[in-house]
Amino acid sequence: MTATTARRLTARRVAAAALAVAALITGAAPAAAAAPAPAPAGTAAAPPAAGLGAHRATREALDAAVAAGAPGAVAGAVRGHRAWHGTAGAADLDTGKPRTPRDRFRVGSITKTFVATVLLQLEAEGRIDLDESVGSRLPGLVEGNGHDGSRVTIRQLLNHTSGIADYTADPDFGERVFGSGFPEHRYDTWTPQSLVQTAMKHAPDFPPGTAWGYSNTNYILAGLVIEEVTGRPYGREIERRILRPLHLRATSVPGTSAAMPRPSSRAYSTLGGAPSPDRDLHDVTELNPSIAWAAGEMISDTRDLQRFYRALFSGRLLPEAQMAALTDTVEVSPQAPEVRYGLGVMWRRLDCGTEIWGHGGGIHGSLSQVAVTEEATHSVAVNLNGDFAGDTAAVVRAEFCGRR
Repeated sequence: MTATTARRLTARRVAAAALAVAALITGAAPAAAAAPAPAPAGTAAAPPAAGLGAHRATREALDAAVAAGAPGAVAGAVRGHRAWHGTAGAADLDTGKPRTPRDRFRVGSITKTFVATVLLQLEAEGRIDLDESVGSRLPGLVEGNGHDGSRVTIRQLLNHTSGIADYTADPDFGERVFGSGFPEHRYDTWTPQSLVQTAMKHAPDFPPGTAWGYSNTNYILAGLVIEEVTGRPYGREIERRILRPLHLRATSVPGTSAAMPRPSSRAYSTLGGAPSPDRDLHDVTELNPSIAWAAGEMISDTRDLQRFYRALFSGRLLPEAQMAALTDTVEVSPQAPEVRYGLGVMWRRLDCGTEIWGHGGGIHGSLSQVAVTEEATHSVAVNLNGDFAGDTAAVVRAEFCGRR
């Protein structure tokens, strides 16, 4: 294979991956149906007024997720000063216990917004420069197979333009953690350094700063940078700087604890198998979240996620300069101009014209999403307790556009 051919193949692979990851970030399950076609110009419906029936479409979208195969769904929304919640389906398929608005769940990659916020706070304090190299903070860690930490900036970690390989894409790791090996290895502890080393077995996806490619390795490194700068565990910094000040009592950084706090639902997965009427569902509620660490280990509920995002976008957590950096976005893909990525947050323009900021997260048995308008006057958070069916993005769209 010539170098030119290899570059072309890599470019096509990265573009395809960008589109696939955009769908993942917005919360669609692997088997979710294609999104409805955008409404013709001039026909986009305005969101309904607050009050009776204001969240009817959101409730219908929750029911649709369960009808599509998700075990259960929960959502919460705040419009102005009025809060709403809705549930559908089961928290426990064995007992039939329904989901509740207070359910806690694993939020997966929504963790990344918390991590980026802490790093931006450290920058505001003059303790770090986002344009310094990863190698200057973590020498010798990002090396091998074309990786060079001296050429990657911390900012590039946060907006996924580093090109660093994603450790979750490693076939052996994937089989052990996400596939048939999960039951045997669900309680294994992974160090963040070992996760980075898994990524270093593979070549970079592209030279730093030349493209966009979602990589969980970026946020493993970001968590390690927080620890290097502060001398404390990254989770403790999230607790000290965000969770306690905002009184996010349902939110936690579990570390290696496999149990879920109460109240919570059971979580279900097909472990990568194609969903079908006779599929085998696995209860994956308990797992050692060190497999995700700073890229996706956190636990929360719909109320806390909204409180965090509303505080973030109302300017309570970051100074003006850091808010500008947070919302300085890069292109995800030329084929998806309605989606752009900032520093741990994603901007989307919905087909009804509403612009929102948020993030999605997927981890074993859990699909989640949180979103807020830039003025922080309208927010929504949603979770499905299965990773194989349903579409959280459809719930978000229903809330902001007033229709499914």
